[in-house]
Amino acid sequence: MRVREDSIALRDGSQGIYGVVEKSDFAVIVPVENGVIHLVEQYRYPVQGRYWELPQGSWEHAPDTDPLDLARAELHEETGLTARTMLHIGHLFECYGYSTQGYHIYLAQGLEAGDAAREREEQDMISRAFPIAEVDAMILEGAIKDAATVAALGLLRLKGLLP
Repeated sequence: MRVREDSIALRDGSQGIYGVVEKSDFAVIVPVENGVIHLVEQYRYPVQGRYWELPQGSWEHAPDTDPLDLARAELHEETGLTARTMLHIGHLFECYGYSTQGYHIYLAQGLEAGDAAREREEQDMISRAFPIAEVDAMILEGAIKDAATVAALGLLRLKGLLP
């Protein structure tokens, strides 16, 4: 991650400063099968709380990794699941008002269970499957606050890939 401040000229010609966070893209995986979605819950230090979200991650040590390889690895790492099919749904930006970071969304299907291989920082992570209707309720109630999760599920719905 890199943080920079750019000197910019505003439309009226006045000068300003724009702060930018440069961060590599990540992958968000939507593991869906038989009417359930697999989510993970973990403590998120910046907001001081535990929240449910879709499996997701990046490899800051290897930012040029193929997004599909990253998605497959993150799915297995966080949930223990492997997927026979991974369909690329789209690419969105996390928060383009201050960051260059975006994310690739993948629909994972044909799921097979295995053992998770979590990183040291993910020791407290929990993985669980929820009925789709329960995930919708969790979003409405604020139990899911992750914007990438909400956006990924919304994009899947708009494309007719999620009931």
